Amino acid sequence: MQKMGTDDGRGGDQPSDIIETESVGSDRVGHSGPLNKRSSRKSARFNLPESAAGDDEQYVEITLDVRDDSVAVHSVKPAASGEAEDPEVTLLARTLEKQSGSIGSAVLRSASSRIRQVSQELKRLASFTKRPGAGPIDRSKSAAAHALKGLKFISRTEGAAGWPAVEKRFDELAVDGALPRSLFGQCIGMKESKEFAGELFDALARRRNLIGDSITKAEMREFWDQISDQSFDSRLQTFFDMVDKDADGRIGEEEVKEIISLSASANKLSKIQEQAEEYARLIMEELDPNNLGYIEIYNLEMLLLQVPSKSIRIGTTNSKNLSQMLSQKLKPTEEPNLLRRWYQRSRYFLEDNWKRVWVIALWLAICAGLFTWKFIQYRQRAVYHVMGYCVCVAKGGAETLKFNMALILLPVCRNTITWLRNKTKLGAALPFDDNLNFHKVIAVGIVLGVGLHAISHLTCDFPRLLHASDAAYVPMKPFFGDTRPNNYWWFVKGTEGWTGITMVVLMTIAFTLATPWFRRGRVRLPKPLNRLTGFNAFWYSHHLFVIVYILLIIHGTFLYLSHQWYKKTTWMYLAIPMIIYGTERLIRAFRSSVRPVNILKVAVYPGNVLTLHVSKPQGFKYRSGQYIFVNCAAVSPFQWHPFSITSAPQDHYLSVHIRTLGDWTRQLKTVFSQVCQRPADGKSGLLRADCDGDANGSIPSMPRVLIDGPYGAPAQDYKKYDVVLLVGLGIGATPFISILKDIVNNMKQLELEGLLDPEGDRDLENALGGSSHRPSGTTFNTRRAYFYWVTREQGSFEWFRGVMNEVAETDKKGVIELHTYCTSVYEEGDARSALITMLQSLNHAKHGVDVVSGTRVKTHFARPNWRNVYKRIALNHRDQRIGVFYCGAPTLTKQLRQLALDFSRKTTTKFDFHKENF
Repeated sequence: MQKMGTDDGRGGDQPSDIIETESVGSDRVGHSGPLNKRSSRKSARFNLPESAAGDDEQYVEITLDVRDDSVAVHSVKPAASGEAEDPEVTLLARTLEKQSGSIGSAVLRSASSRIRQVSQELKRLASFTKRPGAGPIDRSKSAAAHALKGLKFISRTEGAAGWPAVEKRFDELAVDGALPRSLFGQCIGMKESKEFAGELFDALARRRNLIGDSITKAEMREFWDQISDQSFDSRLQTFFDMVDKDADGRIGEEEVKEIISLSASANKLSKIQEQAEEYARLIMEELDPNNLGYIEIYNLEMLLLQVPSKSIRIGTTNSKNLSQMLSQKLKPTEEPNLLRRWYQRSRYFLEDNWKRVWVIALWLAICAGLFTWKFIQYRQRAVYHVMGYCVCVAKGGAETLKFNMALILLPVCRNTITWLRNKTKLGAALPFDDNLNFHKVIAVGIVLGVGLHAISHLTCDFPRLLHASDAAYVPMKPFFGDTRPNNYWWFVKGTEGWTGITMVVLMTIAFTLATPWFRRGRVRLPKPLNRLTGFNAFWYSHHLFVIVYILLIIHGTFLYLSHQWYKKTTWMYLAIPMIIYGTERLIRAFRSSVRPVNILKVAVYPGNVLTLHVSKPQGFKYRSGQYIFVNCAAVSPFQWHPFSITSAPQDHYLSVHIRTLGDWTRQLKTVFSQVCQRPADGKSGLLRADCDGDANGSIPSMPRVLIDGPYGAPAQDYKKYDVVLLVGLGIGATPFISILKDIVNNMKQLELEGLLDPEGDRDLENALGGSSHRPSGTTFNTRRAYFYWVTREQGSFEWFRGVMNEVAETDKKGVIELHTYCTSVYEEGDARSALITMLQSLNHAKHGVDVVSGTRVKTHFARPNWRNVYKRIALNHRDQRIGVFYCGAPTLTKQLRQLALDFSRKTTTKFDFHKENF
């Protein structure tokens, strides 16, 4: 890339102080604004030629920023003609002239000519200072620090220290020693923002008068030094240059629109990109109140420095000392004594998991007891002398297998568990939230039992029997007949053999397809084997257990070594669990058929989300946080899928939000999309259909939907806590939407009963300070709720826009803190999201609506700092127990659970972590 104009005598390592300006004809402003902090500021007045001065004023006062290697114009304003010049400035001018003269007379003449040309432009700029100012700019430390965060191109740790990595990438990407513009983003670490990096490249090139689409390594180093500069003024100038496409020192509405579109594209904010023109007008209205048609760098500076005062700060302010003490206390320290460390970890583990521990310990004890009982029993029988310990192991494994095959049905008896959770106090000792996890643990026990039983028979005791002598076989005649078996086929063709082998094959298929790799479609198989992955394959293969249980009963009836009926105990183990499970399935079929529902509303939202509003069946009662099963015969008459209820118990309808993550949900969305239309003005969704009648009406031509439930879930226990932390990832926000609506409805009820003053305290501390103040029959204990919703896509906020606005408008007490995060947007402080942040503050201050979510709740960018979230709650609610409820991908489960444990152990605030399981 070549530099336009002359080099003005710059060469070698000799420093020079040169004022670089542009010709007036190019209509470009010849000042760069404030430079770095190592500058000193001087003022001088230049006498303008008569041809350039059209009025009585002959002088302008110019304030310069002077560094070791450069001079830049800071401000220009008219000066009185009779005012004497500053002697210090005169000395400075002579010094500059002297240094320039050492380069050569030709260079001096060129520089003088350029200074005369720019004097006319400076005169024109001086006239701009006569317009009314925008008020004093807050240059305080806190305001500057906030503004500095808003213009971060490269992090502090990646500045000068990051140049070696950039240089290495430059060497790899450069072609003939020059780096193309298209690879600039990859070179500086903005691989995912090529368009933004391209605009940054153009801005840096314009600043240096470079032309062409490639740069050398030396120019790359200059670029890097500027974008990694930590000073606010340098960052501000870089960002301004990006917007100022024609380099005239002014930003017009069209340029603002272009940079908004670019920022929205870099952050995957399609809705902002579509409304770029409207938002550009908003920025111009705010920063150009005099309708001049442009804004300048000081307007942008003013906006950035005033952002803190315009932002809405939610929550209470805590003592800095307390926060530092808590941070110090939470620093990981390891106990040097090995025994004490082991004891401490064991104590913590038991405190946190005592419910799980005693249940698993009891289960293991029963399995061990049954195995030992059968092992000793067969150790004392005659068959032991022929088959040895192999038969003892086989029979011990079989006994545990029968027990586990019966027990595994109970954790999936959802109606029974829901009844026990709601109607009894067993939840204080039994971990009902872990029912599906216990179901999986028992499945592992079944695999071990099958292995012990089958392997011991096939590889040990059967071969011993086949090779036994005639004398040794005599005691075996009552069990295997007078003629000794002579090959394996004898065992296989018998009822005991083929039933056992068939069960092993079917159980292997079911267990394999139930693993996360197959159930969640993580395994990529070629067609037609790809049908073996996904929820459908899991669901249908699990029903192979109907055949397995039938074969198990047959297998347990035809035994080689037990002929008395009372010793054939398989049916005894299975009878009660199978009756309970069978009854549950009958109840589901009966309840769903006699309690039909009508579809009131269907909507398809961005992010592949389908919402269904159906009529509430008579007598249908549920709690916020619970879920129902949904069946659609048009997709599959047999499959039932669980979904969290998003409506509140007080609503006259039931609603669910379904994201298309699997084959069944994709087909469901397709079926309903065919009967929907594009929404009318003012209604949300990409497609929708609404019932025109009352709540008992229905939409014609809709597929038939059946529901079954409600079923208990961890989130339904939120009312037990005074303070709750609700965390939802993506569609995982669904159970908490119902909870938020329930809290709002309870607040309205308390206001109606006179227990909550609409203009009183900010929380419910006084309204619910004790049980004597609560209305009879109410169980609403929640005084504070923190809701964090993290999602990837901007369109996701449309799912619950109405609920979020209702909560924000209704919650006058500040009971509910709403925090929404959009992870597609670069973190707050990244230059790629700087304009989005400015736009967000302006629009929220003027219209009360967030530009990202479209709600009254301001959206944060990137991901939350969960440690800070826990820390703030711990400081706000000392000596209290916090209920933490999480629904979403398992990736965050470990972190949230560990933080809950850490803060519970090291602070006076206790966090109880609960995760949704389906």
